[in-house]
Amino acid sequence: MIAGSKIQAVTVDVGGTLIQPWPSVGHVYAEVAARHGWENLSAEELNAGFVAAWRAKKNFQHTREDWADLVDQSFGRLCQPPPSRTFFPAIYQRFAEADAWRIHEDVLPGLEALASLGIRLAVLSNWDERLRPLLQHLRLDRYFETIIVSCEVGFTKPSLVIFEQASKKLGVPPAQILHVGDSLAEDAAGARAANFQALLIDRKAGSSATALMPRSRNTQAENRDRRILSLHDLVSLISIR
Repeated sequence: MIAGSKIQAVTVDVGGTLIQPWPSVGHVYAEVAARHGWENLSAEELNAGFVAAWRAKKNFQHTREDWADLVDQSFGRLCQPPPSRTFFPAIYQRFAEADAWRIHEDVLPGLEALASLGIRLAVLSNWDERLRPLLQHLRLDRYFETIIVSCEVGFTKPSLVIFEQASKKLGVPPAQILHVGDSLAEDAAGARAANFQALLIDRKAGSSATALMPRSRNTQAENRDRRILSLHDLVSLISIR
């Protein structure tokens, strides 16, 4: 059960929470590179490069320039000149296309179940101008009352501003909004700082969401590091509130 005030709305992150690159970031990078003369690059090496670059990023505002720099770091010495001077525009466009992404299998039934409970839904995502068209192509936009994108607000999670914007758009007090995302710093900590309730989604954590949650009384403090494995777990928690 979620602690505190009755949940009126749920905000969700997108990347890693609703959708994931398919088959992987490295596979997409290698596919685009091959079309531009760089054949047989290792998707595994590119994935490793991307993970390292993503973890090392600082003040990443999800601008086109930020992405160009991150892609260059991901490729490292695998190709020269770097993608930012050659085929980066094709990579940027490829990730705007629906078939470069896969919706997690729990997402559609989870969103439908939340809607059936009368929960208002909103997207709250660090992304760029590609997000709204992408959600439309994936037919995910129809589930959400409002979509808050960092590039439009001018602030990225974990800034209080983007969470306050979501509360304002929904017309729901922060304490009655639950935010779900896959980043401890950007989603969980950011939401808590804005007085939202928060759950971290971690599909790789194991086979039982219950084992990941505090087992003592449901207080606001104890909820702060709760994790779920899927949106099915979220529905179950809200259903018994």
